[in-house]
Amino acid sequence: MSPSSRPAAPLPVPLAGRSIRAAVIGTGAIGRGSHLPALRQLAAEGETEVVAAVDIDATAVERFCAEGGVPHGYTDLARMLAEQRPDLVTICTPPTLHREQSVAALRAGAWVWCEKPPVPTLADYDAVEAQEGAESGPYSSIVFQHRFGSGSRHVRRLLAEQELGRPLVAHCQTTWYRDTAYYAVPWRGRWQTEGGGPAMGHGIHQMDLLLDLLGPWSEVRAMAGRLVHDVETEDVSTALVRFESGAMATVVNSVLSPDEVSRIRIDCERATVELTHLYGHSNANWRITPAPDVPGEQAAAWQDFGADVPSSHLAQLRELVASMRAGRRPRSSGADGRTSLELITALYKSAFTDTTVRRGEVGPGDPYYTALHGGAPGWAPATGTPTPTDTAAATVNVEEVPA
Repeated sequence: MSPSSRPAAPLPVPLAGRSIRAAVIGTGAIGRGSHLPALRQLAAEGETEVVAAVDIDATAVERFCAEGGVPHGYTDLARMLAEQRPDLVTICTPPTLHREQSVAALRAGAWVWCEKPPVPTLADYDAVEAQEGAESGPYSSIVFQHRFGSGSRHVRRLLAEQELGRPLVAHCQTTWYRDTAYYAVPWRGRWQTEGGGPAMGHGIHQMDLLLDLLGPWSEVRAMAGRLVHDVETEDVSTALVRFESGAMATVVNSVLSPDEVSRIRIDCERATVELTHLYGHSNANWRITPAPDVPGEQAAAWQDFGADVPSSHLAQLRELVASMRAGRRPRSSGADGRTSLELITALYKSAFTDTTVRRGEVGPGDPYYTALHGGAPGWAPATGTPTPTDTAAATVNVEEVPA
């Protein structure tokens, strides 16, 4: 959609000298456990004010409001946007609902902070981005909290300034375990309602962090399998990724791994950087091993991560609020927020077509632009129409909280 055809949004409301009015969409585990606590912490600091919550389940939203001290509960998003006029909407629903809800919020003049996966396809992402403000917002950003905090900030600086030398070899691992009961939830493991398998719903965090640290990728070659679970999507994938810098990486995403771990390792000319954790990291989860010829003083300086700020929704929300007040595009929005979804899309295309896929290759007219299964035989669902059970199950997002 061109700027001239974009629906006119309300004029930006000045944010100086007042708290940012926020609303939470989806009152399930991620809304209760991560978004609301982060918003309430910033409310205690005078930065935000949670004015409303929305869920299609009236009982759930009433309980959320009562327990969280939220003054207004709704079962209708459009009505909430019209009556409360929030500055910020945080979206905590399943991926299949993200496009419609993000567009509605942007059209109402609200900034958006949307849980991962951002939307099911690149076509959906581009449709959301087309609704953003041309200058100073509102913008839609994605929850990629692993990018934020003192550890990732320190390592990003070391890499950007090439203190560790050129990145050469990397490994990105999301090997988790999900049993049959996990996939008994009707919307999980289905293209229509979850958007993808572990590459999309689980490994996206580590892949996004890898891209944030190493910069643009250039090509990917992948495999995917359905080895254990009776689902439409994959339950494991592997990939080889080449970066524009020349660095090469292996990527593994699995829900078949009893010994669960999330890991990134980057071998540079002068040091190896490794992050090992599960669902979030602090300074202690990072390790920098210098090459034998690195002077001791320099190696010691690399180990100084500063005050410990763990990766978290709160760490990202602080930066988002600062961007809102400055009227500038936040990190993990626009092209920056799109990069991991583009890599994942290319991973699926490569796996299902047995080809190497290059960055920028998947666009309008490509079947993978509008569906991550791309219509591939053996992977495309028998029908693209969700059942009533699918729709009813898409009430709230519980994916982020380990089952």
